[in-house]
Amino acid sequence: MRIRGALTALAVVLAGLVASAGSSTAAGTTTASAYCGITWGSAEKAAGALSGAPLVDVRTGRHDCYDRVVFEFAGPVDGYAIGYGETWTEGEGLALSPYTAGGALLRISLRAPAYDDDHLGTVPYAVGEHVANLLRYPTLRDVVFGGSFEGYSTFAVGVRARLPFRVLVLAGPGTHSRVVLDVAHQW
Repeated sequence: MRIRGALTALAVVLAGLVASAGSSTAAGTTTASAYCGITWGSAEKAAGALSGAPLVDVRTGRHDCYDRVVFEFAGPVDGYAIGYGETWTEGEGLALSPYTAGGALLRISLRAPAYDDDHLGTVPYAVGEHVANLLRYPTLRDVVFGGSFEGYSTFAVGVRARLPFRVLVLAGPGTHSRVVLDVAHQW
């Protein structure tokens, strides 16, 4: 009888400790809210298919919570693979990291050419060319063209650090389409 009473008392005390630990953890834990509500992550993102619509413009923009790179095409494009890591020039396979600024490197592979076959294969940028002025951008440091080969176009985007990013595919303007890369200013 005495052992049973002691075990019952011990069970009540342990149950109380478990309950108080659970409630104090739930009440005492402060979860940091996501920066600007951003929950994108930094894992590689890929989607879409190969397209023949040529690249016509690359531009950048600064926003309150992220920096943006826009790749615009003269027709429908929805194919890309974007992730952190070394980026290589198309055709030659030379590393682009020596030509980019920043603490991390985003590898951009667009499933569309940077040349227009209807205009004698004209390419809008030279391999290794810095395509944007990013002075005073909080996150973006560099956007460098890595070439276009067999319908794929490559860019290296230097960023301040490995930060969350998202990719959007947008229609327009007109018959054009855009692959948009947003990189958060912080986690």
